[in-house]
Amino acid sequence: MAPRVKDGEVVLAFSGKWVSWTHTIVAYAAFLSALVVGVSLHYRKIVQNEHWGYPEEWFPSVSATIGDRYPERSFFMVFIAITSGPRFVLVGLWYLLTARPNSTLPKFVAFTGLFRTLTCGGWTYVTSTDDHDWHDIFMISYLVATLPWTIGCLALSPENAKAVKYRKYLASAFFGTLVPLVYYFIQHKVHKVAGAYTKYAFFEWALILFDVAFDAVTALDFETFELVVKDVKGASKGNNKIIADAVIEKQKENQVGQVFAHKFAWSEAIDAAADVYNGFVFWSILTSLGVVVWSTDFPLWHMGISGYEILIMTTISPFLLGVKSVRSMVVKNLRLCHLLSSFGLLAYLVENPVLRLFVVGFAVWMSCLSWAATWYAEAGHPVNLESRISAWTIGLLASSVVKFACRTSNPIWPISHSTNGGLNGLGFIVAVLSVLRSTRRGPLGAGDLTAQGRMEGSSVLAGMGIGGIFFGLHSLLSDSSTMILWVWEGYPVRGPIAAPHGALTIAAMGAGLLFGIFNEDLARGWTTYGIGCIGAALLTTRSNWTGYYGALIMAVYLMAVATPLITSAARKNPATTFGFGLLVYNFMTLFHVWVVAYAFVPGGPLVRERTDWVMISNMLLIGCGVFTSLAPNQAAQRRRFGASPNSRKQRPYYMYVLGVLELFAVAIAYLRFPTYDYVPYHKDDKILTAGIWTIHFSLDNDMWSSEYRMRDVIKELEIDVIGLLESDLQRIIMGNRDTTQFLAEDLGMYVDYGPGPNKHTWGAALLSKFPIVNSTHHLLPSPVGELAPAIEATLDVYGEMIDVFVFHSGQEEDPEDRRLQSEYLSKLMGATPRPAILLSYLVTKPLEGNYNTYVSETSGMHDIDPSDWDRWCEYILYKGLKRTGYARVSRSTITDTEIQVGKFVIGEPVPEAEKARNKLITEEEVPEGRRFPKMFYGEGVRGHFYHVFDEPRYYA
Repeated sequence: MAPRVKDGEVVLAFSGKWVSWTHTIVAYAAFLSALVVGVSLHYRKIVQNEHWGYPEEWFPSVSATIGDRYPERSFFMVFIAITSGPRFVLVGLWYLLTARPNSTLPKFVAFTGLFRTLTCGGWTYVTSTDDHDWHDIFMISYLVATLPWTIGCLALSPENAKAVKYRKYLASAFFGTLVPLVYYFIQHKVHKVAGAYTKYAFFEWALILFDVAFDAVTALDFETFELVVKDVKGASKGNNKIIADAVIEKQKENQVGQVFAHKFAWSEAIDAAADVYNGFVFWSILTSLGVVVWSTDFPLWHMGISGYEILIMTTISPFLLGVKSVRSMVVKNLRLCHLLSSFGLLAYLVENPVLRLFVVGFAVWMSCLSWAATWYAEAGHPVNLESRISAWTIGLLASSVVKFACRTSNPIWPISHSTNGGLNGLGFIVAVLSVLRSTRRGPLGAGDLTAQGRMEGSSVLAGMGIGGIFFGLHSLLSDSSTMILWVWEGYPVRGPIAAPHGALTIAAMGAGLLFGIFNEDLARGWTTYGIGCIGAALLTTRSNWTGYYGALIMAVYLMAVATPLITSAARKNPATTFGFGLLVYNFMTLFHVWVVAYAFVPGGPLVRERTDWVMISNMLLIGCGVFTSLAPNQAAQRRRFGASPNSRKQRPYYMYVLGVLELFAVAIAYLRFPTYDYVPYHKDDKILTAGIWTIHFSLDNDMWSSEYRMRDVIKELEIDVIGLLESDLQRIIMGNRDTTQFLAEDLGMYVDYGPGPNKHTWGAALLSKFPIVNSTHHLLPSPVGELAPAIEATLDVYGEMIDVFVFHSGQEEDPEDRRLQSEYLSKLMGATPRPAILLSYLVTKPLEGNYNTYVSETSGMHDIDPSDWDRWCEYILYKGLKRTGYARVSRSTITDTEIQVGKFVIGEPVPEAEKARNKLITEEEVPEGRRFPKMFYGEGVRGHFYHVFDEPRYYA
């Protein structure tokens, strides 16, 4: 045993456990002293929240307790400052205890511990009142760092059974507490349930207790230290094995256990990041193709087949790999091929939409060819093949994370530019650098295209599997909110919402990816396939949380099965597996468009509204891939060419990138959580300004993404409630977007997306400054033409319940549909005893035909201005409200339809006689708070101006 100390050399010596005990006692003192003082001095104030106070809420949250009130804030800050000293020492001792040669995990955990300590000081000393943004940044950083700190400490725990047991219990309790914590927060914030915040507060305090207690367990480990400082038992000298080492020695073939067993190298990490970015660029280019085809094609201009659709066939370029000379040339020049595909990111520089489409089409052609050739060339080298597939699948996840951050838009799409959130130039520069980095070493199989070890099985079936997996990943996982909107059924909220629950979809994608890499045989198996089919059935047939559970299963399964299916396909004829596979993918893409676009395409009525057929077909295609990947002798070949120790040197870096992306998604979810503190524009005047706008899929007349321009004009018109039509963008042809997320968050509004993308409509959405108490989605009678969506919502407007209907009727070519729809909606509006507003697209002339069904005794509705003869599509109707103003505003080049806006005052008597109700007055007779903005008079602003009447109309 090493000598303890020499006499007279040490002034003070004490056990390392007292560092942990000091940290624990002072940290608890900080929170508990603030709680005692706060309850004693300001009890009713600190239990009060934005919705409820005492007695409904009777226990304060952590943030309310340690917030801005004196003196409890001072108690907290003094003790938490004292805590920082032992905290830094605790992190340092933990590193000394766990450090070992050739391992980066202890360094990473130590850095995380220091980072958490600094960010704790950040959110402690910068309150939300001082600087809300920085307070949130520090808080999010602290919470995000808690995950790697906890997992890292578990992985590095010394062989101390008691300490390991306590850590597992406390970590499980901490992360388990997050579930009810989020649940009760949503109950409070979204549903405004009395008492929910008190329950949330208990779980929030539990998190504090568990968090501090987790670090207190180090007292059991630090007994090995005597602060001189010397290690009296030799634990820090590497003599004692930690649990992670013992596991690796005992299970040398355990792939998961060896992920972090190698020395960290920045060059390898940069390689992995470059590979993943190349995958991100592939998915960005591929997902943009449908948008530019759609915007150049039907229905925006041609309303039918125009011929530009042929460019979706640019994905079948891998057919060229069937020609030996072409295959050899492509494989030997992969760097050039990938660089050429990256030039698709410069398509935004081409202003002509048709030419822009051709640039994107060429980029997709080269992208598909490049990636298929890359997989084929690495087929005989499982380590490199796994890395390329990992990069491609993590690239999809990165695309979803970026869209989650940008509220479903991709900043490097060709419909983006500098004024609408685009980062195209930066994206292109990074893409070029990434290609140069990741292709500096050519594929090991470039010189031998016979690719030894080719697997048995049918290339055709493998190609069908590739088509299925490409389509499944693209249609369901290229945006984190797509499947959430499949199961959305309106208010009150009974299921997931895009933010924060998009992070759950991304987490499921990451879990599926790890499953497919670390247990490939199970991922490709029939049992897992069966579970995937159950997920598909739940997603297709159920709504709310039940349907979303199916969505999460699908996310896990699709990401998991991608690795074995692509691995199998890469070892067969590439022209068939990837060329034919992407042809099948194109067929599925058209199939999935035809179910809603049946009115505009030949043969469309045959597959009208058959999303279930699409899902069944997709799962059968994936099943074909699973079947051929399980062909005889393939298991032996997989073992022969399976993962080698070298693969374990590459895997960790892709896992690091994946971990960073997942943590980023968690931070985004926190930042995007709805605040629900929205305020109408003229609260003091009790004015409700309502509008209707057909936004034509958020693409302007020059084919740029239009959500920024839409936001600006809606804000400047001071619209409190607006119905948006032709707003469903959650399909491949529209880029799997959702403009309502961007508008709602930027404008501070509640949002109801309306009937989801699996309901086969062109979309209807409602944005409101007022709380949406309840909403119901309707699909109106449509025996021949397109389905007509409607939203029936009850809003809490200044304490009065008002119904708002948003409706898009069928097209002009189907008069019987429109007649049936008018009768249905008229009865629906007539059934409500509350005041009501209809924001609609009716396809009728004023005072003629179906107009007299909408405006009738049955509905009880009045036209906002019966004298406005120059209407065909958009109408605002109302009942039980005093209308004070009406305006028509030019759309500029945003879409093909104007904005119609009406003003209503709440709480004043409603004129009964029609003459009195429609009496016009001058603007000078109208109080200032009831007037329309002056900026739209004359030439207006950015092409928006009052037109038809040349000015708003006001009524007595």
